[in-house]
Amino acid sequence: MSDKTELLSELDLVLNPKKDVDVNHLLYVLLGIVFVSIVLFPKIYIQQQIYFKSRDISKLKSEYDTLKEENRLIKGSVESIRFKNQVLDTIF
Repeated sequence: MSDKTELLSELDLVLNPKKDVDVNHLLYVLLGIVFVSIVLFPKIYIQQQIYFKSRDISKLKSEYDTLKEENRLIKGSVESIRFKNQVLDTIF
């Protein structure tokens, strides 16, 4: 029986070799992850800052357009009041 068991265990070792993860392999993987993080972190950070700045700029631009339109309306109103005032002054 022991010969059969020994043959089966050797056959198992040949067909399914054990794949041990050694410290060097683990270290290479960790160094790879750190390297990728160091390379990609600034890119992600800069893209995020650009997004927030562009969002702020878009908000300010919309406020600027609104104020510009209000200024146009107020100028029209002032012109109308000025015209009425001149017409009333000439009548009296």
